[in-house]
Amino acid sequence: MVNYRIKERRQQINMSQEELAEQSGVSRTIISGLESGSITVTTTGTLVKIAGALKCDVSDIFFTREV
Repeated sequence: MVNYRIKERRQQINMSQEELAEQSGVSRTIISGLESGSITVTTTGTLVKIAGALKCDVSDIFFTREV
């Protein structure tokens, strides 16, 4: 199972989804879906853009967990 810690990191730095979308170049719809779990598959490029905007490594926002 794939999980993302985007929301946790975004809230740590007091950033809105809209701000993250603007800074990363990733749509707010995608960001919202990744945060809510309704989107579970995305490209490495998308994760790199989001991590860059959040000023962290991809490994800080992405992890897998066995079910």
